[in-house]
Amino acid sequence: MREHRLEVADVFRQFGEAFLQRWGHTVSPQQRKALRDIGACRTAALGGHLEQCDSCPHEAMAYNSCRNRSCPKCQSTARDRWLAERAKELLPVPYCHVVFTVPQSLAMLILQNAQLVYGLLFRAVSQTLLEIAAAPRRLGAQIGFLAVLHTWSQNLLQNPHS
Repeated sequence: MREHRLEVADVFRQFGEAFLQRWGHTVSPQQRKALRDIGACRTAALGGHLEQCDSCPHEAMAYNSCRNRSCPKCQSTARDRWLAERAKELLPVPYCHVVFTVPQSLAMLILQNAQLVYGLLFRAVSQTLLEIAAAPRRLGAQIGFLAVLHTWSQNLLQNPHS
């Protein structure tokens, strides 16, 4: 039997309630639903069905998926397909990954004013990239870019960055 790999759903099941007790006032209904769905995905909570081999008497219980668009289990195939399609669209030019991080001292302000602060962050990032790239002593160019908001670090601590 293979060893169980830790998944996002395991973290949600173990720490979800404590997280909501502490930060629930900052969580939107959609985020709350995603937390609940992902924690229940492919467990008895969503029901299941019996799968049986066509060639032998082997049977296995298969639990139903949550189908939430934020679920890493349910959306992995769609994500992989999307990434493959986006890779076909890339231009044959060098790309650069730039990260803009908000100081940790602003974390509580951001939690309480997320829409306003994230809007300011994207505006500042956009202006900075456009101005620096346009400077003749830098690139002297008009650039295109894609900005993505990440609100948590890999260790699941709040870490807003773009």
